[in-house]
Amino acid sequence: MICAEAFQAYGLRALGYGERLLPRGEIGICEQVVLIGSGMIWNIYFAVLALTFGFFFAMALAVAKAARPAWVRKPAEWFIFVFRGSPLFIQFFMAYEAFVLLPRMGVEFTLLGVAIEAETRWLARAWLGALIVLFFNTSAYAGEIFYGALKAVPKGDLEAADAYGLSGWTRFRRITFPTMLRLAWPAYTNEAIFLFHATALVFFSSFPAIQQRGDALYYASYFADRTFNPFIPYPIVAVYFVIFTLLIIAVFGLINARLNRHLPRAARPRLRIRPQVMR
Repeated sequence: MICAEAFQAYGLRALGYGERLLPRGEIGICEQVVLIGSGMIWNIYFAVLALTFGFFFAMALAVAKAARPAWVRKPAEWFIFVFRGSPLFIQFFMAYEAFVLLPRMGVEFTLLGVAIEAETRWLARAWLGALIVLFFNTSAYAGEIFYGALKAVPKGDLEAADAYGLSGWTRFRRITFPTMLRLAWPAYTNEAIFLFHATALVFFSSFPAIQQRGDALYYASYFADRTFNPFIPYPIVAVYFVIFTLLIIAVFGLINARLNRHLPRAARPRLRIRPQVMR
């Protein structure tokens, strides 16, 4: 099978389009590159949605942790502590067990006098259950990053805002938030890279892939088992992750330049990528 035929047959196999059966018999490099690349769609899906929704939730956690009332501050502190203090793989396992038990226990509620039974089986599927875990995990880490940046906002900026008569939401939107985001962005870039790498753990979690619609490692493991040669599919996965990591660095670098556009070029902070081997 030539590469064009492999792309036509398996380019969107991870989404359920194309050939229903995975390659068998003699498997070439083209099939492996195309199918593993197709599986990367799910890794991108997990990373983009978890980062997008986690960004706003992390902001809320940072503001809540910096609040004075204990009933607002304590839940944020405990949420961040729990998800930063436990391994991500254990979070996958515990979440899957909880989501599997929900249909057995039954979730029923009454709305306007009508008894409704909520369907929860879809929570035990990778496309949603694993996404929820990644969302909570990155929200906790990013929340701590934004909290540190929030506490590091120069007092002179806040005093200047008070002198101009800015207070409340206006001061936060025009002074506090932009400064906090500018200070936190380099560390948040590292968090985005780590989260993208952490999507590989979905394959090792308990969440199943429906109808062989798996991520990149799902197909890499299949090829390693079929060809008895793991030294081709797994390096292909690594190359894909390196390429998308460079893309993340480029995109976040442009955003960083935009956030610091008011500073002289020599004074603009540069992104320093510090990959984490373990969390």
